[in-house]
Amino acid sequence: MTNKSKHPLRDAHTDRDAADGVPITPQTQAPAYKLAFNDFDFMCRDELRPVRLQLELLKPEMMLDEYGVKSTIVLFGGARIPEPAKKDTARTKTLADLSRFYDEAREFARLMTLKSKESGGQEDVVVTGGGPGVMEAGNRGAVDADGVSIGLNIVLPFEQAPNEYVTPDLCFNFHYFAIRKMHFLMRAKAICVFPGGFGTLDETFEALTLIQTGRMQRVPFLLFGREFWESIINWDALADAGTISAEDLDLFRFVETAQEAVDLIENWGEPSARESVPGR
Repeated sequence: MTNKSKHPLRDAHTDRDAADGVPITPQTQAPAYKLAFNDFDFMCRDELRPVRLQLELLKPEMMLDEYGVKSTIVLFGGARIPEPAKKDTARTKTLADLSRFYDEAREFARLMTLKSKESGGQEDVVVTGGGPGVMEAGNRGAVDADGVSIGLNIVLPFEQAPNEYVTPDLCFNFHYFAIRKMHFLMRAKAICVFPGGFGTLDETFEALTLIQTGRMQRVPFLLFGREFWESIINWDALADAGTISAEDLDLFRFVETAQEAVDLIENWGEPSARESVPGR
């Protein structure tokens, strides 16, 4: 991250380096003496949570701005879906059968990245959760097109590293799920959801709720794999029960192929936000 400060005052980098080089005495070794912003134990205190939330919002936002990213194509999907060449390693037959969506995600990301390159890589930049499965396929498709892509990782209790296809300068790591979700949607030009588990469902319904309630523009919202989605969610039952309106079923579309998704995004029309919620 570049430092754009031009004021005549001594900057934080200089003082941090100077503080690290002071003589070792009981006073300079005491925790109280550390510069607050360079004191990791202090920064991790419960009382500093609002500051940490702000930092996680600011860091990716500033770096994406500096990189020139203006809009993104969001890919959600399961971490457990293997590429077809490795489907024999899948834990279940269903996961093996879903491996075709790895290739669809990869091809979709390739096509969208080719489109992104027409804007110099500023528009339609693919963003994933940075992990394996469908996320890996999305970042890999961007590499196939010789373009860049974003990965928004999250620290988990078990060991995890970003997939190898995320553009290093656009690979971020989060502590707070809520801030990570904000970054998925703040630049979203389209949201594409592939089969997945709890995490994918969480991201899907949060985004749909924002669109349903008018808190977010009605961007293209595409669910890959009608058979999968209709087998795990009875959409019509929700509408019949009145817990959602029939009009809410028009907030998303089912697609099966990468090209179908690209065509829908290109012909979606100008996104706008709802001014009222049908059925209320």
